[in-house]
Amino acid sequence: MKTPEPAALRPAHGPSRATFLELFFDLVFVFALTRISARTFEDLALEGGKTAWTAVTGGGKTLLLFLALWAIWQGTAWTTSRYDPYHIWLQVIVVIALVGSMVMAVAIPRAFTSTGLPFAVAYVVVQVSRPAILLMVLRQLVYRRLKLRMLITFSVTGVLWLTGAVLPTDPRVTLWTLALLLEYLANRCGWPVPGLGRSTVSRWDIHGEHLAERYQQIFLVALGETILIAGLAYSRTPTGGTRTAAFAAALLTSVLFWRIYVQRAGQILGEAVTRAAHPATIGRSAADTHLIMIIGVVATAIGYELVSEHPTGHNQVGWVATILGGPAVFLLGRARFEYEVFGRVSPSRWVAVLVLVLLMPVLKPVGSLTAAVATPLAAAIAAPLVLLAVAIADARRAWGHPPEEAAPPF
Repeated sequence: MKTPEPAALRPAHGPSRATFLELFFDLVFVFALTRISARTFEDLALEGGKTAWTAVTGGGKTLLLFLALWAIWQGTAWTTSRYDPYHIWLQVIVVIALVGSMVMAVAIPRAFTSTGLPFAVAYVVVQVSRPAILLMVLRQLVYRRLKLRMLITFSVTGVLWLTGAVLPTDPRVTLWTLALLLEYLANRCGWPVPGLGRSTVSRWDIHGEHLAERYQQIFLVALGETILIAGLAYSRTPTGGTRTAAFAAALLTSVLFWRIYVQRAGQILGEAVTRAAHPATIGRSAADTHLIMIIGVVATAIGYELVSEHPTGHNQVGWVATILGGPAVFLLGRARFEYEVFGRVSPSRWVAVLVLVLLMPVLKPVGSLTAAVATPLAAAIAAPLVLLAVAIADARRAWGHPPEEAAPPF
């Protein structure tokens, strides 16, 4: 058997489209996001209604699991944007990430009780194997040194993940949070290791158009998850005006999320990355931005599921905050996204966020059963109306003008 050639950087002028294997990898995240949503729904509808503190702690633990999944997806996307995704060893890396992500997704519902060890082992295997494989197959010394520093970092944090997995819930949360924080800081600082130095992100070589496409695709995965959740919730009992109104609001919100995202920054992210003086810098910033937007989209989906599943009330702590806070978080991320592509932010974004925040205390349930029944649905209807105003403002600004070109401030 012929020995595979060492992995090389992705050709700068080669095809930018994602491979079938990368799209297959994304399918795992469709399932993973449904597990994240189901866990949050359980926290809010069953457990989180007891006290505000249980709602906050439950949501925080679920966010921790989601950030671990996001770290896997982002690391894999950056790898296939830097190195040839058709190379056999790069495909092995993607397959390992695919399998590991699936194991993590299955373990999510009980990750802080009985399935913590499978979750942690899968995460550590994916994060350690990626730099280890690249360290073996890359020929350039500068890239090998970077992978060595990454391997050392993930090996150290891996101890925290595995140790936390065999401890009770509270110390497990503490160690896993510390591990994620250390990994994030290491990434931000160029993976520094004593004696081996650090690297500067502006010097990292990436295929900007490919990375932009991967961000667009994972956003569509999140958007598809909202439609899936809304459809499943409504199809179980598709009767009653309240359920139908909640489903219609959820569907309209999904359409408006798409419209606001693509008008126009979402269409030309690849152009913005290519035009930037330091493509890796805007690429890393766009990763954080898409994370914020996806959190907002998923939170919105959970909010509409709460309304659809419990149309007769049970307006527990955090319901209205989830229904209105999800679109607000999305718009905050979208405002940052607009700045990354055009170097400015439309006032309509800030106005809409302010309106959504002000609606939360207005629609908060007060005493009577009627108020408790009405306010979740009222919030579910108010959110898309605010988003519709933003979409109209975007359309009016673009009407009669040539398509705006990217002007990244990086």
